[in-house]
Amino acid sequence: MTFEDLNLNTPLYNALNDLGFSTPTPIQAEAFNVVCSGTDIVGIAQTGTGKTFAYMLPILKHLKFSTQESPRILVLVPTRELVVQVVNDIENLTKYMNTRVLGVYGGTNINTQKQAIAKGVDILVATPGRLYDLGLSRVLQLKSIQKLVIDEVDVMLDLGFRHQLINIFDLLPEKRQNIMFSATMTEDVDILINDFFKSPERVSIAISGTPLENIKQSRYQASNFYTKVNLLKHLLIEIETFNKVLIFVSHKKMADRLFEKLDELFHDELCVIHSNKTQNYRLRSIEQFRKGENRILVATDVMARGLDIDNVSHVINFDTPEYPENYMHRIGRTGRAEREGTAILLSTESEQEAVSNIEDLMNMRISLEDFPENVEVSTELIDEERPQIREHYNPIKRKDEDAPGPAFHEKSEKNSKENLGGSYKFKIAAKYKKPKTRGDKNYNKRNKK
Repeated sequence: MTFEDLNLNTPLYNALNDLGFSTPTPIQAEAFNVVCSGTDIVGIAQTGTGKTFAYMLPILKHLKFSTQESPRILVLVPTRELVVQVVNDIENLTKYMNTRVLGVYGGTNINTQKQAIAKGVDILVATPGRLYDLGLSRVLQLKSIQKLVIDEVDVMLDLGFRHQLINIFDLLPEKRQNIMFSATMTEDVDILINDFFKSPERVSIAISGTPLENIKQSRYQASNFYTKVNLLKHLLIEIETFNKVLIFVSHKKMADRLFEKLDELFHDELCVIHSNKTQNYRLRSIEQFRKGENRILVATDVMARGLDIDNVSHVINFDTPEYPENYMHRIGRTGRAEREGTAILLSTESEQEAVSNIEDLMNMRISLEDFPENVEVSTELIDEERPQIREHYNPIKRKDEDAPGPAFHEKSEKNSKENLGGSYKFKIAAKYKKPKTRGDKNYNKRNKK
């Protein structure tokens, strides 16, 4: 199948020709007619298979010119970087169309975004938090939304956006088309579909655990963090082989720690991205890596979902992800567009169970490489790797003199009284023979009889 078989309009064909695309990916081909039909759709496909074009091509084919100010298409994505990327993809597709596209996200001036919305927009791409703020401000009217797209919904739910999504649904018109794309089908995703979608048609391309055939996978066994760092430096020295390397770590603290160690040797070739970095820093790091100005990018798992960076030669998993699906999303950053890619996993003894879970999900074994003899095996441990020693009660141990101690005085009499709870009013009534409240006017009359 080619794009000619989809009966697109001339502006879209011109845009696709400029981008050099002639053949749709499997998810683009399978989802096209379903999205065009107007029914709700749930698309499941691996990261890097062209999900953005899968929903935007049929939407743009039927999106007619309009001068109305309120948006007709709403695309929700989990992160600010994805907003920028999706807006860029849509702008490339609408190069020869008179379509207004706007991206909004947190961390920037909301008043500037309000002014941009007031000028009129056809397609709005947003993160859930900022969209809800704009919806409550009344500047953004969402009752004209015809199609709602939720992209990377599994990440959105992982990041805790469920309640914000539900609140956004309340601001939208009931009569709309719901389009959802995800890399994995989780229980939370299934619950969301059952609650808010109307008999959706499911389009699934490949099982989430199926590895991309053009990615060569290998693994090194290392004893600890510093040994992994030494091995990583040994590998990255080969500039011609490791020409565009994406290194994944599990959390922000580890990203900063690894960046600091690699910065000693690869200062001008290195950048890092995680959620604690400022918006400008994150966007600049991605752009420098995308253009090749930086050869090495250290990132956390959120980066693994949806960001489209071409020609990544290697994905290195500095640690083994706890959830095997995250490994699949990480390695999906290389071997894109039918090119060959390489994925390397660095694992310790404590991570072997996670390695086994990944191999079970993929139904294959990752080849274990011999550890290079010229790489130093470190004995130094980071805090997380040191054994936790729990000391039994030691009466001789010196006490902390600054710690708060027991009260030095006896309780006052009023504080020592019994807490009588709800029975208190009955004891008062029995003692004084009169009502405690003013409502019971016949209380004394009854008692006199």
